[in-house]
Amino acid sequence: MRRFINNIRKHFRYAVYQAKAELKAEITNSYLNWIWWFLDPVCNMLIYTFIVEVIFQTSEPYFPVFVFIGLTTWDLFNRIVSGSVKIVKNNVGIINKVYVPKYIFLLSKSFVFLFKFMIAFIIILLLMVGFHVPFTWQILNFPLIVICIYTVSFGIGTIMLHFGVFVEDLSNVTNIFLKFVYYFSGIFYSISTRIPKPFSTIMLIANPAAFCIHQFRKIFIDGIAPNYIGLLLWFFAGCALTAIGVKLIHKYESSYAKVV
Repeated sequence: MRRFINNIRKHFRYAVYQAKAELKAEITNSYLNWIWWFLDPVCNMLIYTFIVEVIFQTSEPYFPVFVFIGLTTWDLFNRIVSGSVKIVKNNVGIINKVYVPKYIFLLSKSFVFLFKFMIAFIIILLLMVGFHVPFTWQILNFPLIVICIYTVSFGIGTIMLHFGVFVEDLSNVTNIFLKFVYYFSGIFYSISTRIPKPFSTIMLIANPAAFCIHQFRKIFIDGIAPNYIGLLLWFFAGCALTAIGVKLIHKYESSYAKVV
């Protein structure tokens, strides 16, 4: 892990630069420019709100805020994990010219998704004002949950990055699996109230996306403290996954260029 930390320090500015370049490239030649970063998640929230509240005639309290939290948290988790599989192949031009630790590409990509997640946080606050959701001091726990979901996502991503180099079909398998996990993460429904025990407890414990979505809703909507022990356990799990992924990358990254 000492090598990992030293590489992060050495290439951190490069990762930030690449993230900024990608964000700028996204809005190049776009009429609405950076406004799309606000419009995209809001439009998804409106679609889900219409489907659940109007068509199925069922919802949760403060449902627009409820579903927006689920969508944006899932988006962060999903994009980091799914985007990690082909990240080495997508950067083969750089890899063949200069040595860069392969997880730096994932770090840079994750910064893009994290930036968009921070924009979503602003939208959540605006939605809370618009739908008269009471503000409490529990919102200050927001960074703890972000660190948890980010660490777990990055840890899984480092492992997927490695195997994505050697397994050609891993991207397809990952996308199918993530679609399965999506419906069991409580994006548009409450696992704790809609799913009977002990299945709801198992779903919240075993699925980091579902767990963190539930914790975000607790601090923003319910105004209660998150599960600190659960956050700590998932954070350590994320660190362990990162250690495994980084070890695999350090051991085999010299052969990546030959494979891709």
